[in-house]
Amino acid sequence: MKTDIEIARESALRPINEIAGKLGIDENVLEPYGRYIAKVPYTLIDEAKVKKSKLILVTAITPTKAGIGKTTVSIGLALGLNKIGKKAVLALREPSLGPCFGMKGGAAGGGYAQVLPMEKINLHFTGDFHAITTANNMIAALLDNYIYQHQAEGFGLRQILWRRVLDVNDRSLRQIITGLGPYSNGKTQEGGFDITPASEIMAILCLSRDLQDLERRLNNILLGYTFDNKPFYVKDLGVAGSIAVLLKDALNPNLVQTTENTPAFIHGGPFANIAHGCNSIIATKMAMTYGDYAITEAGFAADLGAEKFFDIKCPKAGISPALTVLVASLQGLKMHGGVPETEIKLPNPEGVRAGLANLDKHIENIRKFGQSVLVCFNRFAQDTSEEIELVRSHCAEIGVPFALNNAFIEGGSGAVELAELVVETIKDHPSKPLRNVYDPGNAVKDKIAAVATQIYGASSVSFSSEALKKIAGAEALGFGGFPVCIAKTQYSFSQDPKAYGVPEGFNFDIKDLVINAGAEMLVAIAGDIIRMPGLPRSPQALHIFLDSKGNIEGLS
Repeated sequence: MKTDIEIARESALRPINEIAGKLGIDENVLEPYGRYIAKVPYTLIDEAKVKKSKLILVTAITPTKAGIGKTTVSIGLALGLNKIGKKAVLALREPSLGPCFGMKGGAAGGGYAQVLPMEKINLHFTGDFHAITTANNMIAALLDNYIYQHQAEGFGLRQILWRRVLDVNDRSLRQIITGLGPYSNGKTQEGGFDITPASEIMAILCLSRDLQDLERRLNNILLGYTFDNKPFYVKDLGVAGSIAVLLKDALNPNLVQTTENTPAFIHGGPFANIAHGCNSIIATKMAMTYGDYAITEAGFAADLGAEKFFDIKCPKAGISPALTVLVASLQGLKMHGGVPETEIKLPNPEGVRAGLANLDKHIENIRKFGQSVLVCFNRFAQDTSEEIELVRSHCAEIGVPFALNNAFIEGGSGAVELAELVVETIKDHPSKPLRNVYDPGNAVKDKIAAVATQIYGASSVSFSSEALKKIAGAEALGFGGFPVCIAKTQYSFSQDPKAYGVPEGFNFDIKDLVINAGAEMLVAIAGDIIRMPGLPRSPQALHIFLDSKGNIEGLS
């Protein structure tokens, strides 16, 4: 089998104006970034068409460290739907450089189900991540300067909440000291970096409706508290307009294509373990404007990405999926069935059977939102027919539609079974009106507890004194009606990354709370989760290089 990057290079790309033309978008409104990428004005969104489009959410069981293959399935489903004559458009997140050079090496799908040009999408793309990084750090610099320039007047902040960001995994920057040296270097104070996908600016860009909404949200970013305990916002700095200028181009979604020239909008990239894990509302609505079927995904497993999609993104966007596709793989099921990670690629029917409990828990959770569920089995080369049939038979027993996805090897032809079943399920058993886990008016602690007990399966929830203090502060400022976004490990329903399967009887511990007043959500930090990842012992960067012809290798 050829590598992802070899397949990508051999794919016959069409000029981006032709891809736009397939959707009915006039090439004169495009802002091209080379021959195969373009920015599309968000003003083309048509709410009437959005209401008629059938939205499909792709989520997954709890993943292995190598993932489950949601993006490959999402792309494959779009290819398969177009293969059977349906007009389907993708809406996906942009990859982060942190995982690309850390664990994954790329995040643009795989095999014959990729979005292209994959090298540009995986690297600097259209500069959206750089714009978000710059906007975030510009606010940090302007805040530090404001404190420096006004300290003689007695101004100061007793607590600074705003952190800098960088789209690189760098554990050494998690906690730092700034302003060392002479007085002119600014006030000496503790600071730190998060990864760019965790920036509130990323969430704001992904949740904004338009430029006016973007600037409104930027104004409302909470930066810290003064010594007399008053909140200090970006609007107090008076710089929201200049920050919006940095983000003006980034707000428009990016149009690319798949290996089979299917249109795809790729925009925004928050992680689901430390943020809300969904591409932008604008990109999703753009796909719904131009596709009879719109396929999108939410990060990591359904307990993270799907829950946040349903409880945060859908209410803010006024959208609801017609169907949720739950992706499973034999490796993931075996891991949750107690098979050692070093052996999950080997045949082990008993391990598969034991791991089905994880699949069932996710199905149960998704149904709580009123969603119809379809299980998509993402096939790998080493998978045995016997083990696949175990999963198929189990799904038949519990009354859940089941389809194989073989798009990695066969492209759209390998996803026809999935596409046909998706169309049939939406026609005969569409999702019911969306139900949320909690009411927005509930107390913040109750909203967190609802997610922890009803979705994760926790038997109890505890809060540190720091978390309780910040929850009280958020409610006092009028932010109690915001949805909650829980930051926790992606490898387990619990906060313990090694508690595979379906852990029970555990306490869920909230250690901290971050007020995202601009994004209008409260981020609850659970367990030991951190918002700036570190690099592994052998990062993927060791395998990324330019060959003698200047081609990039190692992105896969």
